[in-house]
Amino acid sequence: MEESIFIAKDVVKEYGDYIALNKVSITVPKGSIYGLLGPNGAGKTTLMRIINQITAPDSGSLIFDGAPLSKHHISDIGYLPEERGLYKKMKVGEQALYLAQLKGMSYDEALLKLKFWFEKLDILSWWNKKVEELSKGMAQKIQFVVTVIHEPKLLIFDEPFSGFDPINAAIIRKEILELSQKGTTIIFSTHRMESVEEICDHIALINKAQTILEGPIEKIKNQFANNSYEVITIDRVLNENDYFSIISQKENNYSLLLKEGKTQQEALQSIIQQTEIISFRKEIPSMEEIFIKAINNA
Repeated sequence: MEESIFIAKDVVKEYGDYIALNKVSITVPKGSIYGLLGPNGAGKTTLMRIINQITAPDSGSLIFDGAPLSKHHISDIGYLPEERGLYKKMKVGEQALYLAQLKGMSYDEALLKLKFWFEKLDILSWWNKKVEELSKGMAQKIQFVVTVIHEPKLLIFDEPFSGFDPINAAIIRKEILELSQKGTTIIFSTHRMESVEEICDHIALINKAQTILEGPIEKIKNQFANNSYEVITIDRVLNENDYFSIISQKENNYSLLLKEGKTQQEALQSIIQQTEIISFRKEIPSMEEIFIKAINNA
């Protein structure tokens, strides 16, 4: 059984009559990139704020790295909220040093690591600029650096690509993957399903304050796959029969649905009798299709 960095069990959070989280449970494996998904207002940000101890749950248990979540774990967690917050009048370098020291780093260690990151992201020329002189994307690069600088065990990114152009989004995506390869666990909240496909290996889907789906992404994809197959043939002569129906066709590329009780092997044999096959593969749904289907069925 894989080790977990964070476990939330039956977490409840209410604000007056509003239930933000209703017995939410998630298990984040060590070293994973864990996608926290859900529509707006589902409860994702509330859960992230609870992990960061910005707010406390009304009930439920929280385990961090094998022990109950407590104040001393704050230095083991880095959090990049969707709503960014830097002091506009302060100079970039001065502010980054201040925030790094708040996370328990010495001045010398903070300076060394900040210079490393600023050089890596090619932003050293911003060191003496005031934050108010930066664009939104530039400010977000600074916040990214300040979030990861103390090398925490767990990083939490809420919409990390928001405000970035495609080039800078690709740079940050590359850095996130590098951090993961070095063993950092990452919780990653986004609305961009293509980012989930590219980056995450586990997901939890929260809807209306409840966890409706959780697990390894490949397992969930297989769970949502039906008996449909993509077949590419050498010509365009394929006809439906007792083994499959044709869902769609584009030239010699067919989407087939196996009929009830029929096997992949039987369908394949029946196609071979009609035409020559170039490729035959099971159709796996995209995360976007799974997201929509799971929300609509909830």
